[in-house]
This record gives sequence, structure tokens and C-alpha cells, in this order.
Amino acid sequence: MLFLTMAFCFLSSLLLTPLIRKLAIKIGATDQPNSRKVHTKVMPRLGGLSIFLSTLFGVLLLQPDNRDIVPILLGSSVIVITGILDDLYELSAKIKLLGQLIAAGIVISGGIYVKLINLPFDIVWHLGILSIPVTIVWIILVTNSINLIDGLDGLAAGVSSIVLLTIAVMAYLNLNNLVFIISLIVLASTLGFLPYNFHPAKIFMGDTGALYLGFIISVISLLGFKNITTVSLIIPIIILGVPLSDTFFAVVRRIVNKKPLSTPDKSHIHHCFIELGFSHKKTVLLIYLLSGIFGVAAIIFERTTLWGSFLVIGILLVFIELIVEFVGLVDKNYRPIINLIQRVLNTR
Repeated sequence: MLFLTMAFCFLSSLLLTPLIRKLAIKIGATDQPNSRKVHTKVMPRLGGLSIFLSTLFGVLLLQPDNRDIVPILLGSSVIVITGILDDLYELSAKIKLLGQLIAAGIVISGGIYVKLINLPFDIVWHLGILSIPVTIVWIILVTNSINLIDGLDGLAAGVSSIVLLTIAVMAYLNLNNLVFIISLIVLASTLGFLPYNFHPAKIFMGDTGALYLGFIISVISLLGFKNITTVSLIIPIIILGVPLSDTFFAVVRRIVNKKPLSTPDKSHIHHCFIELGFSHKKTVLLIYLLSGIFGVAAIIFERTTLWGSFLVIGILLVFIELIVEFVGLVDKNYRPIINLIQRVLNTR
């Protein structure tokens, strides 16, 4: 029944997207080109609505017997409404944040929040009064990291699909039925939208889609990894390695350049790859590959020994640093490890 529902969600999204494209053009939900954006013509957005509606159809078909499903759907609805309004009227950052806080509040009031964090050497950190703030920060961070990476045709949809697939695999391995079901339904709905969004895109997902995907990923990752007996805080961070790294270094870049954190720029990881000479399509595929590497690393991390997990983290940190230096994610002159390697090679 699950796989039939996935097929239905995929076809539903595939059929809905052209209709929503026409609707977006009719009501003026379009993205105008500017100096910060890669596209050069007016594009309809609001495409994320097809992902949300298809996911909703899938949940209604399967009707999973779990009390968490109601706050997830209610919170998602608030996020999607916020995204629709932004795609129509370009809301201020404060209003968008308010919508995200309301959505986070709904899932938290429904009992979905981080209660404890499993640390190495069988240490359990009970968060207590920090549970709510930590959960809010996590939801807002992940939601906006997917939104920030939505800068090229098919990028956010593809990266989100890889993240959702990784979460589904880990949920299956850990017998988490609800997370397994939701992640696969959202995955199928996103894949149905992707053919219209991959380069050259016919429609953008807009904030409707980027905020929704970020929100649903943040929530199901909370459900999936809050009680795993390992370094559970790190697992979803690894899975979301590409968007979270891009967000983290965007903050670092602004601090280094002494600019406000809200200042938009054209130095995200996808911009950097294009500046290095990669084509639009190759840049997207390269970031898919990076996201897939993080997904595999997360699965290895969760299944290996404690010392093996430390090794995985060490390799990932070096890998991230090399990528950051290679593409110039902080600054073109920031290359400490690459310069060190070059000096060592030159001395031989």
C-alpha cells in the first residue's frame, strides 16, 4: 500500500505542477530576475504547493495511526500559507520568521521536541528547560538552510530528495514507521515536481516549497533521531551537511566581511561552483553528489562503533574544509590547508 501511495503522490505532483504553474502566472506569483539571481527571465513560483498537496493526499490515503501526524500537518499548513504569501507579496524577513515560529510552536505543543541528546560514552544530556528553545532553533535553522540553497534549477528539490531518502533508510533500519512513511511520501511528491524544476526550469518551488521541505525535514529528523542511542544530535546534522554547511559559512562570510547577517549575497556554494566555470547543470549534479556523500556518511556513522563514528566525523570535517577552500565559500584567499599541501609538495 505504501508504494502504491508513493506512485499516486508522484503522479499527483506531476499532474498538479503544470496547473499550479498556470495559476502562479495568472495571480502574479512570479520571480523577477535581478543581479543576485542566476535566472534571466520572469519565472512562475509557487511550485511547492504541488509537493504539499501531493503529500497531503498521500497522508489521507494511508492515514497513519500516530498522534504526531496532526501537529505535523497543522504546522506544515502554516508554513505553506507563509510561503504562498511570500511568493505573492514578498513578505519581510520578520513576518516569515513569525510564520516559522508559529509552525514550530504547533509541533512543539503536539509533543514533538528534543527531550534529550545522547552523547559519547553513554552520557545522556537531558535538556530540561532548554528542550523548547533547542527545538525551535533546529526547526528554524533547517527550514532556512533549505530556503538558502534554493538558488539553481532543481537544486533544493534534488538535495531535499537525497536527504529524505537518507532519512527513510535510517528510519527503516531503526523501525521508525511514521518517519519512514512520511519521508517516502514527501520524497515521491518532490520527485514528481522535479522534472519541471530541473534545468531549464519551467517553474520554481518558491518559498512555498523551500520552507515546506525545510520544515518537514526538520520535524521528521526530530522524530527519527531524538532517541537513537548514539550521538543523536550529529546524525541529522550530517544528513543535512550541504545546506547546513552553506548556511554556516554564509554567516561566517558576513562576519568576516562585516556585513549584517540578513544581507543577501551571491557567494553560496552553487554560486561559487558556477564562478569556477561549472555549468548550471553540472553544478547541481555536483551538489547532489556532495549531498549523497553526506547521506552515506550519516548511515555509516549511525551503524559503526563509537571510535568509527569519531573517524567519520574527522574525515567529514576535513572534507568540508577542503570544499570550502576549493570553491571560496568564505573568501577566495582563505585556503590554509590547500596552501599547506602546496608548500609541502613544492619542498619535495
